[in-house]
Amino acid sequence: MQARREPGYGPMTPIAEGEWAGWSQWGADPFEALTGPYYCRYDADGRARTALRAEDRHMNGGGFMHGGALMTFADYTLFFVCKATLDDAPAVTATYNCEFVGAVTAGDLVEGAGEIVKAGRSMIFARGTLSVAGEPVVTFSAVVKRSGGRP
Repeated sequence: MQARREPGYGPMTPIAEGEWAGWSQWGADPFEALTGPYYCRYDADGRARTALRAEDRHMNGGGFMHGGALMTFADYTLFFVCKATLDDAPAVTATYNCEFVGAVTAGDLVEGAGEIVKAGRSMIFARGTLSVAGEPVVTFSAVVKRSGGRP
């Protein structure tokens, strides 16, 4: 049996050179490490942004980015948007709705952004968009629930 890892999101690690200079990598989620790499940053106005370069391994049999891969990246975006409000508290996605409104092909730069609609004591309501070249490809809304974690 594998040892349980400590919960947490991990630090933001800045990228200093190459295509992703000015971005950071954030998170310690093993599934996101498998499906990424994902990048994040805060714009000058403080707005959370995420990005992913679509690769062949993200594509479905039709040659477009798999819906599950897009939903996973949207969930990463959701948690990055909620990061400051969560203040490293454990949390889970309680509800998640998305609409696929465009296509993504290999090589596309997929960018994510979102906003918190309302934050309560235990729930955060948020919405966001994934886009390619400024055109939306996925819209989503979700509820993040602060949790105490499992023993």
